[in-house]
Amino acid sequence: MHMFRSSLMILVLLTLVTGIAYPLLVTGLANVIFPTQSMGSLILQDNRIIGSSLIGQSYQNDNYFYGRPSVTAEMPYNALASGGSNLAISNPLLTKELTERSAALKQYEPDGGDTLPVDLLTASSSGLDPHISVAAALYQAPRIAKNRQLPLDKVKSLIADNTQTPLFRFLGEPVVNVLELNIALDQYPWEANSQSH
Repeated sequence: MHMFRSSLMILVLLTLVTGIAYPLLVTGLANVIFPTQSMGSLILQDNRIIGSSLIGQSYQNDNYFYGRPSVTAEMPYNALASGGSNLAISNPLLTKELTERSAALKQYEPDGGDTLPVDLLTASSSGLDPHISVAAALYQAPRIAKNRQLPLDKVKSLIADNTQTPLFRFLGEPVVNVLELNIALDQYPWEANSQSH
């Protein structure tokens, strides 16, 4: 009986410490030290949430940059179904998907150039990646410039202004957050009216 009581007390104590006190402490500290990040790195525009800098979005409008392919269930960039396709490089289905994406990309971006950025062909392991490489953004730049009636150099300048470089080179390559780039694009005046994405 004594052993049972001791075990029960330890269970209750550990539950209070690790299940309640510690999570509340960490959440409280995060809200104080990193308020934006702890709330999901939400991006507001005109006092309404338009997305998160941590989760990609699907863009169907030719006036916007788009991100990596997403293979999340039901719809692209579904944060409730995060995950990749889990197809091995030896899987014929992956080869078929890459061939189809490559053909579609060349047709959609005829002025993009001969070298297809790999991140526009492959999905990220989470299916939610909000970033693309600088090469992927530059690949889309001619279409954006044409559709928005902007000088190509201005579009490239917007890409450069929205490029995030890691503190140390070995931590990764420079990337562009697609949502933030599209917001910057909308803030630049162009002849046609901006359309919703």
